[in-house]
Amino acid sequence: MSEAGNVKVDGANQARVIAPGSTIGVLGGGQLGRMMALAGAPLGYRFVALDPVSDGPCGQVSAQIVAAYSDKDAAAQLAAQTDVITYEFENVDAEVAALLEERSYVPQGSRLLYTTQHRLREKAALEAAGATVAPYAAVTSEAELDAALRRLGTPSVLKTATGGYDGKGQFVIRDRSQVSAAYAELSATGAELVLEQFVRFQCEISVIAARSSNGETSTFPPAENIHRGGILHASIVPARVPAGVLAQAEQLAATIAESFGAVGLLAVEMFYGQDGKLYVNEVAPRPHNSGHYTMEACVTSQFEQHVRAICGLPLGAPDLRTPVVMVNVLGEHLEGVEALMLSPESAGSDLVRPKFHLYGKAEAKTGRKMGHINLLCGDVNDALAWIDEAGIWQSADKD
Repeated sequence: MSEAGNVKVDGANQARVIAPGSTIGVLGGGQLGRMMALAGAPLGYRFVALDPVSDGPCGQVSAQIVAAYSDKDAAAQLAAQTDVITYEFENVDAEVAALLEERSYVPQGSRLLYTTQHRLREKAALEAAGATVAPYAAVTSEAELDAALRRLGTPSVLKTATGGYDGKGQFVIRDRSQVSAAYAELSATGAELVLEQFVRFQCEISVIAARSSNGETSTFPPAENIHRGGILHASIVPARVPAGVLAQAEQLAATIAESFGAVGLLAVEMFYGQDGKLYVNEVAPRPHNSGHYTMEACVTSQFEQHVRAICGLPLGAPDLRTPVVMVNVLGEHLEGVEALMLSPESAGSDLVRPKFHLYGKAEAKTGRKMGHINLLCGDVNDALAWIDEAGIWQSADKD
């Protein structure tokens, strides 16, 4: 990998170029699709989203097919109307994914989805790529859970192998007396289960890696992530981690993207352990919440980079232009943020320049992601102070 721009080109692969003026189909109509469409439009691309919600975030800025994700007729219609298809979430129906691959060009493919939809398959693939993951065990009964907990120790985290996100589908077991309750709660979902040893970490970081259809790879600067209640609260860039560790994280993310044969973006979430090692927690084959900071803070945003990657265009420069802190706007924060946007403080200052992004969701619910703010700054401590002084995020329980 070259140092300049963290870009590598694999000359053995030839890209299938989807030229500007073509139409990109998006499976999913949420905020990731919305921001993808807004980033791709200046490059000359049109977008069609397939989503069951008629006026969702993406449908407000693109054409739309309103149908269930499992609707094969709608999937065929999406294939007929578009030149390339991407997805904005992992839980795509396997039969629909296969149909789209048969009838259209889906550069991300279904193999990557198959791997990342299931924690056990994902962990095996990460280990095969040379990554270190937390010690884990598959669990199919309460007795197996108890035995695995004896082996891995407490605290450990019991997770569903499929479907979990934003802290859902997880149970932190701090004592063996919780085994029955943990197994009863998560086995009721019907999903396979996995027990993971709790990693004692200094902080959580993530890297957004991009890999184009011609094998070119690129990585964005790592973000330091702060979670509250299992949901991402803020991403800090540059991450407050030694430079050597950050370089290692970028290299690791690029290696995983290549090993997985990814096309488009691959978000790699990691723990920076108290032992100084990097442990990969999970990956997501799409734009990611922790990459939203790139929209104003980098030369190329993660959304433009994803469009470039799936269309076979040269990847853009990922360089950081300014320090930044991204803070999420959840349903409980929306009223305060909307009031802030009408005040003089929304214009920012010499120290912090806020950039607001609201997703246009119809209903604000506690814990639901309604938007985010990128706080451009000279010093990330000034941006963190801005968040505290705004008084909007104080109600969130800190981990």
